[in-house]
Amino acid sequence: MSFFKPSDYQPAWIPENFILQTEEAPDENSIELDVLFVGAGPAGLSGAIKLADLAKDRGKDLQIGIMEKAEHLGGHSLSGAVVNPLVFRWLFPDKNWEDFPLREKVTKESFYYLSKRHSFPLPLPPSMRSRNYYTASLCSIVCFLGKEAEQRGIHIFTSFPADKLMMNKKKVIGVLSKAYGLNRDRTKEFNAESPSKIFAKVLVLSEGSRGHLSQSYILQEKIQSTYPQTYALGVKELWEVKKEPKGILHSIGWPLDHKTFGGSWFYPLGEGLVSIGLMVGLNFPSGELSVHDELQKIKAHPLFRKYFKEGKCLEWGAKTIPEGGYHALPERLHGDGILILGDSSGLVNMASLKGIHYAMASGYYSAETIFKAFEKEDFSSNLLKEYDKKIKESFIAKDLYIYRNLRQSFNKGLFQGLLRAGLITLTKGLLPLDFKRADLETDDKREKYIKGPSIKPATHSKASAVYLSGNKTRDKIASHLILKENIPKDLGLFYEKMCPAGVYEQKDNLIVNAPNCIDCKATDILGPRWTPRERGSGPNYKLM
Repeated sequence: MSFFKPSDYQPAWIPENFILQTEEAPDENSIELDVLFVGAGPAGLSGAIKLADLAKDRGKDLQIGIMEKAEHLGGHSLSGAVVNPLVFRWLFPDKNWEDFPLREKVTKESFYYLSKRHSFPLPLPPSMRSRNYYTASLCSIVCFLGKEAEQRGIHIFTSFPADKLMMNKKKVIGVLSKAYGLNRDRTKEFNAESPSKIFAKVLVLSEGSRGHLSQSYILQEKIQSTYPQTYALGVKELWEVKKEPKGILHSIGWPLDHKTFGGSWFYPLGEGLVSIGLMVGLNFPSGELSVHDELQKIKAHPLFRKYFKEGKCLEWGAKTIPEGGYHALPERLHGDGILILGDSSGLVNMASLKGIHYAMASGYYSAETIFKAFEKEDFSSNLLKEYDKKIKESFIAKDLYIYRNLRQSFNKGLFQGLLRAGLITLTKGLLPLDFKRADLETDDKREKYIKGPSIKPATHSKASAVYLSGNKTRDKIASHLILKENIPKDLGLFYEKMCPAGVYEQKDNLIVNAPNCIDCKATDILGPRWTPRERGSGPNYKLM
């Protein structure tokens, strides 16, 4: 078996490309706010809502804004999802449960090991128990939080992507938005727009997984972590079906081999809707694995296929998930004038497959810290470090710490991982002992792809999937993907298989269909670097 290494051909991440050093002050052509959240996901919206409530209660007038790159709230939001509703009650203590955007209460849970034709029930790991939680659409959660934010006078700027951090030496002072209307031939559209400068006393990065501003700040400041951060790729479909399962279902095993970390989910959402998806760790050894194609196989498995007869796929999407856990968190989540929230910082518990309530809680804690900063008129790292303290003393850190070694335990394969996971559960995280970082720095070898016979997809191709994502990117848009030159054929085929949206095609040369991109960030981790695009680009999710 011969191998190649994707990391040998990945362009270096250059933080300076996303950071503008400037001593400029706000003027009549810029926007000036007290607090700016970058990303209208559950973390940013929860933080803005709590901050607005604190300001109102204490009689303080704060100008709070949220930048969102999607055309509408929720347009780029995707999750399974089963949600712990804890933080909804924190934010809205006077609302009734039926007021929240939650769908089916979890009353039954199943966990299976799959072979190609059979399914074998397994005991449900305690960390995955979700009874009395709710299935939900993250899009709906975001829309609900957005309406609550607008009612509080928070400025929400949709279709307004951030491009660069603005810094005055070590202090973060705002962001530069992305220009609009540049074509791939370097000409400009008739309605092209120049970037805008948005200044804020505190900038809060709530960009979601693999946020480019968060990554750039962490690298620029040389912020370390005990373990390297790792990611999984999740591909999801939303279906309208005649019959829903009676509870939530997770599986491991087929169609993945035992060297590959991952598994599927299948959730009833009520009203004839179901969510099905597959999540795979991006350290998989194969050079020919396609998460999208593997999901098509799952729907044809005897355990699932009865639900999809006469069904209709309504939406499709994909995103990456930070999976490294407690030891992969940056050693600090703050700086002068800046905080980092939710998935941008890695607050996801892979043992429970949960992250939404952690993101919302991080927003809540950030608001408490930011309000104190305004009371003290101190926006320095010295005060904002209280956010880190709140996270470390919270249920978030407690949950993540117990399972700090779970994901890494699967690096040697499924069965060794299951044994270690059992040990973690029995000892509440005392065993196994922590790994050495050097043992987790993989050599990134992939088996060379041997193109076999084409297999007709069980439901739809990548091209039809991109259509189901609602992608509205302009065809003439300049490419936002940075590649090295002279990509070897084996690597081009690897990109072609890995990308769920069919962005890459290996012919005589590697063809890049940049408008297809749905901003999942998978190749940003293993290949071509992702950079932000103009407004209106990417998917247009409605119920994901």
